[in-house]
Amino acid sequence: MLVAILLVLVATAISAVAKLGVEKSLPVAALRAILQLAAMGIILGWVIQQNQWWWVILLMLGMLGAAVQITLSRARRIPKGLAPSIFLTLAASMITMVLVVVELIVRPAPWYSPRVILPLAGMMLGNTVSAVVLALSRFFEDMTERRDEVETMLALGATPREASMTSIRSAMRMGLMPTVASLASAGIVTIPGMMAGQILAGNDPLIAAKYQFVVLAAISALTMICDALILRLVYRRCFTGRDQYELKLPPAKS
Repeated sequence: MLVAILLVLVATAISAVAKLGVEKSLPVAALRAILQLAAMGIILGWVIQQNQWWWVILLMLGMLGAAVQITLSRARRIPKGLAPSIFLTLAASMITMVLVVVELIVRPAPWYSPRVILPLAGMMLGNTVSAVVLALSRFFEDMTERRDEVETMLALGATPREASMTSIRSAMRMGLMPTVASLASAGIVTIPGMMAGQILAGNDPLIAAKYQFVVLAAISALTMICDALILRLVYRRCFTGRDQYELKLPPAKS
């Protein structure tokens, strides 16, 4: 821990010398990471020890709530009132993960095993949040840039969905880019976290690779599903009840 903190201080010093402007935010972010990881470690240890399904569900609901807040804070210039849509999207992804990955592939005993479900939920939820943030930011940015084109399409008889489709496709591509990059680099450029952890724990590297591929494949599918779902839920926010273009975004942060 002391060596890791020293490394952060070295990075902070480099930022200060190079005048990068992150010498204040970097130590704060590191401190938050230490506290958050320690808190999660304590909570996970307690929930694993209890081994009760309701504690697993409550912790997953807490993770969902935090994920919604993080999504709202990280997405750039999105309309207000999207929290219910984001919650529904992330909840659907988590339920899909539990039904497909855990119950059909891993099949722990008992089915609610916190040692299995919670780490997998955390990995997939984290990647889903990143995809939704990118997709939302890109969609509303693109719809703003295409205002004249969208209004012209509406005037020529296009439906709001048809007028939004170019932006929806652009947003979905943007949301999928990190996942595609992770798939392409896995095993050659990087050894992903789950595989690395199993190898460090002494497990067979080939078995670790198989489990890692399962996780990456599930993340890829969930990313596509979540991007499609969230954009299906929010694209109408760009239009009035009479199908007229109307998009009011908060001002850009300085």
